[in-house]
Amino acid sequence: MGRYFGTDGIRGKANVNLDAERAFKVGRYLAYYYKQKGLGKILIGKDTRLSSSMFELALAAGATANGADVYLLGYCPTPAVAYLVMHKDFDCGVMISASHNPYYDNGIKVFNHDGVKLDSSIEGLIEDYIDGKEEITYATDDKIGHVINYQTGLELYLDWLEQTYPLNLKGVKLAVDCANGSASTTAVQLLTRLGATVSVIHNDPTGVNINTKCGSTHPEELQEKVKNGNFDLGLAFDGDADRLIAVDHTGELITGDHVIYVCSKYLKAKGELNKNTAVTTVMANLGLFKALEVAGIDTSITAVGDKYVYEDMVKNDYVIGGEQSGHIIFKKHLTTGDGLQTALNLLEIMVETKKNMTELCEGLKIYPQLLVNVPVKDKEAALKDEDIQKEVDDVTARLAGNGRILVRPSGTEPLVRVMVEAENDEICHDCVYQVVRVIEKKFQ
Repeated sequence: MGRYFGTDGIRGKANVNLDAERAFKVGRYLAYYYKQKGLGKILIGKDTRLSSSMFELALAAGATANGADVYLLGYCPTPAVAYLVMHKDFDCGVMISASHNPYYDNGIKVFNHDGVKLDSSIEGLIEDYIDGKEEITYATDDKIGHVINYQTGLELYLDWLEQTYPLNLKGVKLAVDCANGSASTTAVQLLTRLGATVSVIHNDPTGVNINTKCGSTHPEELQEKVKNGNFDLGLAFDGDADRLIAVDHTGELITGDHVIYVCSKYLKAKGELNKNTAVTTVMANLGLFKALEVAGIDTSITAVGDKYVYEDMVKNDYVIGGEQSGHIIFKKHLTTGDGLQTALNLLEIMVETKKNMTELCEGLKIYPQLLVNVPVKDKEAALKDEDIQKEVDDVTARLAGNGRILVRPSGTEPLVRVMVEAENDEICHDCVYQVVRVIEKKFQ
């Protein structure tokens, strides 16, 4: 990771460790970089958190100050930015979002012309400029850039989804949780347009309620709604709508692991699962690996982060990949996770097979899993600590092939994540806290 860019762009608490001045500098350097190449058309989108408009205007001011033309998409899902950058002749796109984080955090994620997260070498140049290692001059006179309202771009994105998934959802009853975030601008509109009956919760953003006890990280209210409302499926998005957690008709969660299982089997049956392989990360549930093996499907395992999943998919020409958290990439159509596109894939399979999600998930046994996030002063030192490694080795031996432990750093926060999968919750708890206690004692 870089000095400011993590695995998912620049993240931080608004006006604490990510402020408007830094956004202004990012905008300036992006314009400078692309203007050197004779380019300079930049798209900016944002999620619904309070600070997003502040960062949007700061980025736009910086970019136009160095001669770029800036198109403001407004409130939108992250994948809308990725799609429009690829298909509407933008040189790069910026999404202002901290995804599933609380409202007081925010982030700056940059996509290149191909809709892929910015190359680390360019991120390094931006970091050098932020740190004062390079000086750049302002544009003047008629070389100053324009700011253009581009809210019509969101309709282009929705039209593309509708054309790609021309479903007839008449008679399908859906419960939707928009997390008071970006999905509030798209989900109900498109699903209703396709004929579904939609009942929505958390669809009223205030700037400070995004992800608050709702959405893909807190689906409990949606689960209760589905259980008590005779719905065919529940759909929970995260703050910037690039991930989806679903709920089957009984109220049980459908995670990213379930989605990969269902969609991979469907693609295999249609002869469209290239190289007979699904891509997932080290955090995927042990049950997914075993179920895919039984289904005759190979897996390719990457580090955590949809960036790494997509890199593996491109390198090896795989067509589906994703994360347990609900980031699912369908490479035929898009370069990043898209919660609404994932929902449409599930609905397409349900309509074509005439099966509900419970039936489609048969054969997948999810092992109990416990993940504990431990705040630490130095996550890299914690991972190298001999005492901690000794405890990890001890847990591995204890599980003896009937589970696993994974200890890794957060890519965006000062945390060490300890995850254990085992045959029951009691073993998970005992094994996780065997390691957590040592981390807390030595690094808090």
